Amino acid sequence: MAVTSRPAPLPSALQHPGRTLVMGVVNVTPDSFSDGGLWFEPDAAVEHGLGLVADGADILDVGGESTRPGARRVPVEVELERVLPVVERLVAAGAVVSIDTTRARVAQAAVEHGATIVNDVSGGLADPDMYATVARLGVVYVAMHWRGHADVMDGLAEYDDVVTDVRRELAERVAALRAAGVADEQLVLDPGLGFAKPGSDNWPLLARLDELVADGFPVLVGASRKRFLGHLLAGPDGEPAPPLERDRATAAVTALAAQAGAWCVRVHEVAGSADAVRVAAAWRRGAPSRRSDFIPPGGPA
Repeated sequence: MAVTSRPAPLPSALQHPGRTLVMGVVNVTPDSFSDGGLWFEPDAAVEHGLGLVADGADILDVGGESTRPGARRVPVEVELERVLPVVERLVAAGAVVSIDTTRARVAQAAVEHGATIVNDVSGGLADPDMYATVARLGVVYVAMHWRGHADVMDGLAEYDDVVTDVRRELAERVAALRAAGVADEQLVLDPGLGFAKPGSDNWPLLARLDELVADGFPVLVGASRKRFLGHLLAGPDGEPAPPLERDRATAAVTALAAQAGAWCVRVHEVAGSADAVRVAAAWRRGAPSRRSDFIPPGGPA
């Protein structure tokens, strides 16, 4: 794979920030595993997104279709109705916005409304038109490792060596993207924690994250509130910790992922991870940094 330092189509202020970026999650769904639809209404979603920017988010990832295990798909018209007003208003407020979608039509519309990143959990496998659309749009494209939709993915978790297999399958996605005309400078890779990886398969991907980073593309890590953290934090009765009690563990993963060279972390609770990436950056430099050095463009207000 060719080597790139940062995805080129991003705003210049995010090209070389000196630390791992933080992407805040804005779920515009009624059935998210992490927040149960708290931000489903557009006004609530926009307010939540701006709050995440104030907490230190560099990018806001807006999604209108749940990818929780077992989730069913929604019609494309419903997804568009959910996300477009939120994308447009967040962009108007100065936020850098990513659209979390597996559909080319939604990606196209969201970019027309100001989104600058397409975050596709299917890596283009869910929609044959996605690669051509991304090539034409010229935006940053996050290709995640994926083997199937949420309602079937847990049955697809068979690996010889999960790190080797994920790297190989992502390399196949890169080859297909290049063949479709997508430039290397647009690409970000995501190992897909929790997707067709319901349990212990996630830990080798994190422990050996430097191997994926070494493949040369920026890497996005999305561990936030996922099931494997809930199982790690299970109480004496064996009951997994609920999603809202996984944020401290998420921040710990953020610090370690940043130390391993992750380009960005995708999280629900931003403040803890914003602190964690500053700590990791200072650790790597061997000197403390002022908080003001790391305030993202446009925030906090």
